[in-house]
Amino acid sequence: MFNKHPKGLIAASFANLGERFGFYTMMAILVLFLQAKFGLDGKGAGLIYSTFYFSIYILALVGGIIADRTRNYKGTILIGIILMAVGYLILAIPTPTPVSNQVLFLTLTCFGLFVIAFGNGLFKGNLQALVGQMYDNPQYSQMRDSGFSLFYMFINIGAIFAPFAAVFVRNWWLSVFGYSYDPDLPTLCHGHLAGTLTPEAVTTFTDLAGKASSAPVTDLTDFSNNYLNVFTTGFHYAFGVAIIAMLISLVIFVLNKQKFPDPSSKSASTSAGAAGGDVEMSVQEVKQRMYALFAVFAVVIFFWFSFHQNGLTLTYFAKEYTDLSGVSLDLGFMKFKGAELFQSLNPFFVVFLTPVIMGIFAWQRARGKEPSTPKKIAIGMGIAATAFLVMTIGSYVSHLPMHKDIIAIGSSPVKATPILLIVTYLILTVAELYISPLGISFVSKVAPPKYQGIMQGGWLGATAVGNQLLVVGAILYESIPIWMTWAVFVTVCCFSMCTMFFMLKWLERVAK
Repeated sequence: MFNKHPKGLIAASFANLGERFGFYTMMAILVLFLQAKFGLDGKGAGLIYSTFYFSIYILALVGGIIADRTRNYKGTILIGIILMAVGYLILAIPTPTPVSNQVLFLTLTCFGLFVIAFGNGLFKGNLQALVGQMYDNPQYSQMRDSGFSLFYMFINIGAIFAPFAAVFVRNWWLSVFGYSYDPDLPTLCHGHLAGTLTPEAVTTFTDLAGKASSAPVTDLTDFSNNYLNVFTTGFHYAFGVAIIAMLISLVIFVLNKQKFPDPSSKSASTSAGAAGGDVEMSVQEVKQRMYALFAVFAVVIFFWFSFHQNGLTLTYFAKEYTDLSGVSLDLGFMKFKGAELFQSLNPFFVVFLTPVIMGIFAWQRARGKEPSTPKKIAIGMGIAATAFLVMTIGSYVSHLPMHKDIIAIGSSPVKATPILLIVTYLILTVAELYISPLGISFVSKVAPPKYQGIMQGGWLGATAVGNQLLVVGAILYESIPIWMTWAVFVTVCCFSMCTMFFMLKWLERVAK
């Protein structure tokens, strides 16, 4: 599989695998942690989530600038790994719940998230830039798209198991204190403590509390305080898993540094007139390439606005509207049950569908019919629209109530089959494989050599803008019928697809 690729690809993939395991351990539980820890509604948690996701990617632009100016990509990546570990440590330190000072502890949490985001900004785009520089070698240039697909597949292996780790730690800690997991209880506990539950919700709360506790529940206030504290402490310890993952990533990266390209040496050779340096481009060619990149960046904003709902509104949907009775795995010594488990579907499908998609591309390439990278991205937009169309139809025919109605009674009286989310994640993953790794490949191919880092940061910056818009999904989720929320994403993905096809000939000409 790696025979025709540079040796450094394996090392880069495994270094990123460890980092992604830690990152997705956190992302699997982040919005649910914010709601359980601070009693935030979907909009409040969504605002923090979207701002954090925005920061991760916009700070990659800063990381790209730093690496491009210093030409020290390896050192920048190393500092990024260390900063992320420090950020996870801040989140992992348990504090009592309900919090005594919400402003203080929420600020501390947001500070930890910022440290993670800044570290990720130094790490993510620059590692991708190093991978791209491996394929600047004519020996490997034909395998650039395949190389990035393999890179993308291997880093998702870590993301498969991350939600399971988070769920296991949280559920294990609940069991230590004689409690079991219930997705509706944290919201009901906060509602009880705030005195905002309706009589119908109180009935639901009493019933669920009795089922979740191994001991009789005689005082709902005492139960609420204890359940919330144990529930969120389990989340704190789950963040600790991410620290271990970052240390593994650090070791892999340090041991394999020599296998990665050294842009500083390359720059020195070029200035000395050595052969093999960066090819000088005319000002006009640089402008054309930059315009093409910015155009693609603008379009993919709408894809990321839709796709990254998997950690926000799709997670809310899993928690509140999905029948979780069959979504569990009991290994005797390990028990996994929770809405977070759905987030393992995307990386699982990435790993197992990547060879299939690569096989399709290879089959098309052998017949001279492989679509260009911009065309693949446009096709991916259409596939993403199909995924949300499935959610739209499934939610509509299930007659799911509005969010305000399920809050009023404490739990949704109608639950959708988990198959709905499984099929949606499957289709979204196919769309992702047509867009994300190939978009990175497109940037590495089109970006002028001296702007490699900053243009990879630009791709991530476009992702950042889409991520900041995620909160719009949370607002829609709580304000309009749920099927209409998904219909909005169908519309924006179709718009992105049409725009890409409109620019296709120009983008293909620039990318030659």
